[in-house]
Amino acid sequence: MYKIGKNVGKKWMAAVMAALVTVAAAAGCGKTDKAGAEERKERNSITVAASSDTGSMDPAGSIALTYLTYSVSALDELLTFDADGEIDYRAAESYEVNEDSTVWTFHLREEAAWSDGTPVTSADFLNTMTRALDPKSGSGYANYLFPIRNAEAIYNGEMESGELGVETPDDYTLIFYLEKPCVYFLDLLRLPVYTPSCSTYAKETGSGWDTDPETSVSNGPFYLAEYVPEQYMTLKKNESYWNADAVSLDEITYRFFDSQEAMLYAYESGEADAATGLPSTVMSLYEGKEDLEITETIATRYIYPNLNVEPLQDVRVRKAISLALNREDLCQAVGGDTEPTVNFIAAYMKDKTTGNYFIQEAESPFQENVKEAQKLLAEAGYPNGEGFPVLTYNYPTLEMDSDTAQVLQEQLKKNLNIEIKLNAQELQVNYSERRAGNFDLCRMNWTADFADPYTYLSMLLSNSTYNCSGIQDAQYDALVAASDTETDPAKRAELMHQAERLAVGEQFYVIPLYSMKSCNLIRPKLEGITQIAATGALEYRYAKWAD
Repeated sequence: MYKIGKNVGKKWMAAVMAALVTVAAAAGCGKTDKAGAEERKERNSITVAASSDTGSMDPAGSIALTYLTYSVSALDELLTFDADGEIDYRAAESYEVNEDSTVWTFHLREEAAWSDGTPVTSADFLNTMTRALDPKSGSGYANYLFPIRNAEAIYNGEMESGELGVETPDDYTLIFYLEKPCVYFLDLLRLPVYTPSCSTYAKETGSGWDTDPETSVSNGPFYLAEYVPEQYMTLKKNESYWNADAVSLDEITYRFFDSQEAMLYAYESGEADAATGLPSTVMSLYEGKEDLEITETIATRYIYPNLNVEPLQDVRVRKAISLALNREDLCQAVGGDTEPTVNFIAAYMKDKTTGNYFIQEAESPFQENVKEAQKLLAEAGYPNGEGFPVLTYNYPTLEMDSDTAQVLQEQLKKNLNIEIKLNAQELQVNYSERRAGNFDLCRMNWTADFADPYTYLSMLLSNSTYNCSGIQDAQYDALVAASDTETDPAKRAELMHQAERLAVGEQFYVIPLYSMKSCNLIRPKLEGITQIAATGALEYRYAKWAD
């Protein structure tokens, strides 16, 4: 039996049940209308309910969540890994690496083509990288290019883009020269900055080519046929795709909704064939039914304290806030799809060597302790919270984050006698303000970009393009750097555990809250949907309707 959060569960259950009654009444005979789903099956298409979002879909730019939805169906990376950890070649058909793992040569498929029929070339991959290394692009992923020779210097304006350690000796050969060995380099290849962008159209960021169906060509199974911001986007099968014979669907439509409730209603009414990231109450509503699919999301919700803001510059204050929180009570209020965590690295990320969850292989970085938190706050000059300034907590206007914010506010008032002002923001505004450093405390969520703890640890590096809070810690940087080149799996794991303990259990650069499971609804006759091993998200590129 799934556990439902006390407050949110009741609220959601009432709202959901009322909505379902309405939907059923409208459909007649006490049943929801599934005619839409049957019609889509006939024309070999599906509709997916997704969270509303706008913004760039340029892999070299400041991407929005819409990009992540688009890219898994419309773009081929060089290679990726399947659920068993085996290489799945996509744009590349093979690769070789030198003895010290500093030179990586990839051979592209000569039959690969963009959706306009033109060949996919090595220059298209280089195009994304060079544009992403321009700070004006706004790419939060640019630092993942830094293992490449001269990439960081180019980003910092110390070298020209032509000095990047990437060669394209011909249209179908791509060679990377690394600064030093990087044991997770193949994992990086699924990131946006390593995917191609067609040199014919993708000449700059922010020009709009990426959301225009006339210019947003794809090298994957589907291409962008129609895009209406905040409403829907339609992808159609790319007949020029090198593996088109394996693609069954003719069309995928992603409909954008402002709330989880609306996504659920869309599924119930037959408007959508799949809906992901639904509230935990759906676990109860659909328990025992084939529609329900629960997946482990490799993600962590946490608080980002701004180290440039008084009194958050004081580690005692950051520690006090973290130790004063009761994460079990928080999860009870937020919902049964959450689990408390004191780790920054995602609870469901597995160690590739052992097969165990990575965080379970080391001691917790800290223990909650209200009395210790009160003592620390007093030592910092704020006994019983006296004189403590009112801090603002920025968070997106999502149901889960609103509930989280209210609980955090209540707990910090009760346990530390400090006031937290809540500031709800539209999702993209929240993202932009955080990137600009305009916050005291900020809600943050990080879903793994690839299946290695480095995807989390890298964000806190002094040179990280995602370091929005002013962290400058040479000891931490050294530990992470050492793990980059350590080839012994056990020694490397220990270095990463040390780095996390330093960041989360000693300096409290981030304040972890909870990990999550994803509650999804999928039509039982819809097959071939897979889970991306790195992130836990669903992929529809090879989905098909069963007979």
